[in-house]
Amino acid sequence: MNNHCHGNQDDIKAFQLLSEVADEQPVSQRELAKRLGIALGLVNSYIKNFIAKGYIRIKNYPHNRYAYLLTPQGLAEKGRLAYQHVHYFTNLYTVTRQDYLQLFQKLADRNITRISFCGVDEVAEIAWLSLQEAGLELNEVMDDCSIDSQFMGRRVIDLRRGIQAGGCPIVITSLKRAQQLKIQLHDLGASDETIICPNFGAKPSETGNYSGEKLQHG
Repeated sequence: MNNHCHGNQDDIKAFQLLSEVADEQPVSQRELAKRLGIALGLVNSYIKNFIAKGYIRIKNYPHNRYAYLLTPQGLAEKGRLAYQHVHYFTNLYTVTRQDYLQLFQKLADRNITRISFCGVDEVAEIAWLSLQEAGLELNEVMDDCSIDSQFMGRRVIDLRRGIQAGGCPIVITSLKRAQQLKIQLHDLGASDETIICPNFGAKPSETGNYSGEKLQHG
């Protein structure tokens, strides 16, 4: 599923970029990168690819600004990607909701009542719904990219503070940054026993095996 997800993520970025330029207003690639939260070089690569495939034409403006004009082929591609976009997130919701629910129910069976979230994005919102269904309590929400923002009435804290709070498992709640967050947690001293990543459609052996033996259960 990982390769499939990677392909979907590429399609989503392409759809988002085509959507951003669809109004044909002058904009720099740097502005597009900022809006989409991706690297400038990646925007440049997508734009070159769109031009090569005949999806967009360029109209020059002063100060390195351009209007990217969607061609009929570009409009058709945007429509195709829009359909895939909806299908992907529908499938993501179904699979991820079930993965988190099964995970939280297993933790509840081990008398674990509190967990912390690591990662704030659309996947975290799905995890929150499963958490409520399983009857567990959310202890802390941590994400270095969203410090001091609000998530379900809780203030998001940095990873170091989240680890220091301790006392409960840390569940990865981002699909896009799962591996990155696991590495950050390890680098900050979190042990393998405290970090849990759901299947995201993978085999159970790929996700870790939290036992809960070293943690408080209430």
